[in-house]
Amino acid sequence: MDIKVYDSKDFPAYLPKLNHLYDDLFAGGKGFRAKLIRMLATSLQLPAKTELLLAQTIEFIHNASLLHDDLVDRSHLRRGKTTAWLKFSPEYAVLAGDYLLARVMVNLSSHGNLKLVQYTAEVISDLLEGEWLQDSLIQDFSLELSQLDRVHNLKTSSLFKWCLRAPFISIERYEPFLHTTLQEMGTILGQLFQRSDDLLDFDIRNFEGKAILGDLKSGYLNSFGAFLTRSWSADAREKLKSIRTLPELYALCEGKEKFVVRVNEFDEGNLFLIQLYQHHLQTLTQFLSENEKPLLQQLQPLSEVLYWRKKPE
Repeated sequence: MDIKVYDSKDFPAYLPKLNHLYDDLFAGGKGFRAKLIRMLATSLQLPAKTELLLAQTIEFIHNASLLHDDLVDRSHLRRGKTTAWLKFSPEYAVLAGDYLLARVMVNLSSHGNLKLVQYTAEVISDLLEGEWLQDSLIQDFSLELSQLDRVHNLKTSSLFKWCLRAPFISIERYEPFLHTTLQEMGTILGQLFQRSDDLLDFDIRNFEGKAILGDLKSGYLNSFGAFLTRSWSADAREKLKSIRTLPELYALCEGKEKFVVRVNEFDEGNLFLIQLYQHHLQTLTQFLSENEKPLLQQLQPLSEVLYWRKKPE
């Protein structure tokens, strides 16, 4: 059963436009990060109040980032609906995102754990830094995968790391090596999720029906785009800016068969990350009591679920 992280009663009734915007924003989301919080909260036997606080925190931060991202990227659709900046105005989208982040800090302060507040503030700072960095890469088609990994670590992995670490911090489990392990696991999950999401742009495992070549058309070379073109000449990469259809892209790759070969090579490289995640998962075992070890079974399939977009068995 999903955690109900958003309730209009949590926000001032005298701000109807804000509540209308949030009703629209929170409807239809998968709530994956809140579900990840629930996995850990159940195994660590967190109080229900703490579980709700953590789930609400990560979903508020995530949705605030969507409000800001959609405006920066000038995206027209989010979860199949008109984005907030278009429907309500750019100013309202900014204010609504800022207000969610402010509520995060207010709510966390009531928990009384200063380390949790500080860590959350660092994650929000990482998100904003990643947004600035990503914006500086628009129209740069000479990018290398390592440059994009840095952006994704700040923007995507930071939230996965928070989901894994925050429940332990909330109950004052501060062992340094434990948090190093969780940090590594979160980094990998975020990287796999983002690389898989970038493949959707090229209609690879696009079960969600995401718009095709949206990143390229916006002047952004995503992780698979950087991998695909890593041996291309500067002139060939420049031609990507005018690509509008997949057949045009296949022609630039000298045929769809060669394009598929590159997809398979990309998948093969990411299998290493999946294996590395499993290694860190085994390391995590030493920090868990017998009652907490069922968590390992729940976390085990996540790397493959996030990359291959498969449902857990």
